Amino acid sequence: MGHSLYFLRNAGVFAIALAAVSAPVSAQNSVITADKMIDVLTGKAVDYPAVFVDADGRITSIADARTVKWGSDVKHINLSGKTILPGLIDMHVHLDGPADIGGYRGLEFTDSFWGMTAVGSAQAMLKAGFTTVRNVGSDNRNDIGLKQAIENGYATGPRIVPAGYALGATGGHCDSTFLPPSLEKSGKEEGIADSEDELRYQVRRQRKYGAEVIKVCATGGVFSRNTEPGQQQLSERELRVIADEAHQWGLRVAAHAHGGDGIKAAIKAGIDTIEHASLVDDEGIKLAAARPRPVWFSMDIFNTDYTQSEGAKNGVLEDNLRKDREVAQIQRDNFRKAHKAGVKMVFASDAGVMPHALVGGQFKVMVEYGMTPLEAIQAATRNAAQALGRDKDVGAIAVGRFADIIAVDGDPLANVRELESVDAVVKGGKIVN
Repeated sequence: MGHSLYFLRNAGVFAIALAAVSAPVSAQNSVITADKMIDVLTGKAVDYPAVFVDADGRITSIADARTVKWGSDVKHINLSGKTILPGLIDMHVHLDGPADIGGYRGLEFTDSFWGMTAVGSAQAMLKAGFTTVRNVGSDNRNDIGLKQAIENGYATGPRIVPAGYALGATGGHCDSTFLPPSLEKSGKEEGIADSEDELRYQVRRQRKYGAEVIKVCATGGVFSRNTEPGQQQLSERELRVIADEAHQWGLRVAAHAHGGDGIKAAIKAGIDTIEHASLVDDEGIKLAAARPRPVWFSMDIFNTDYTQSEGAKNGVLEDNLRKDREVAQIQRDNFRKAHKAGVKMVFASDAGVMPHALVGGQFKVMVEYGMTPLEAIQAATRNAAQALGRDKDVGAIAVGRFADIIAVDGDPLANVRELESVDAVVKGGKIVN
């Protein structure tokens, strides 16, 4: 008690000292120039852009670098010979999930291990050009802690939209399903609920401790035990309680939903993004395309290449690999159908299932299954920002938004595989890679 009182009495002193240590030494306006810029809002390429950025890292104007002048007090970030695009956004990641540790191999490590690995995963994603990520579920609120560490200068990584613990039903995909009863915790796992009141409480609890999006498991999953992807695990009414409660607090909801019935229930309930959407049927696609409040499909159609080639070596159980094989091609075919039908779509990799550094490889698969290179890029920029409700901050090189910018050597509109190897990354007007 004595130590607690001492800390409270001196909290102001500590806060002032910390602010003095972490405050930037200096702030400077800057200008970023390149040979070409992809404007994802208009779909056009702009020659010789000069992007002016204020000391807070936001874009103030965009001019022609061949004619505009700037003073010596403006820092020049020269990306001559390159094409610049908005920083990419991945809407489905698990930063505290190393892809090379699967199945029961996870029991080799202590609880805090996973949060430590998230630091490297965040750096890998930033280096790959992803300046914003949505982390849809983590143990111990590792995503929230990492977000705070990055924002306060203790770690390097993208802007994180965290979910904290994912919500789900007892025995469902978001529950712990690998251990016998004798080794389980007493009481329910964090986030697990079995009534509408419990689900409403869990929404409020995750928000209370820092969640900026609510993740819920509407169906079974591929990498859990004793669940099947097509199996609905929460009712439409339960999902509506979650959506209504989250929306009341100004939060959006992401629903893990592989199965057709669970997808349709989530769409009808008002969920904002449908994660995976692997086994969506024609009715579900029509519901998604027609719903007045936008719903976005967030489909990870690349990671199965990694899980099938490396999963067994990493310890993933054969039953999980079996489920992965069964849904993989169906999901890709349904991605094509949903896109053709006009469903709104965002970029989502499920990084953690695959290595975080490799997620740029999904762009080529999105193009292979029906998108143009521009549409695939827009899914990871303009669309994702809209789905996040952050289209005043990120997702485009535009006045008022953060100067989150990536550069590549070639033309990604001609060859989207340019995005597999990003040459420079700017976050908030500062070169980070």
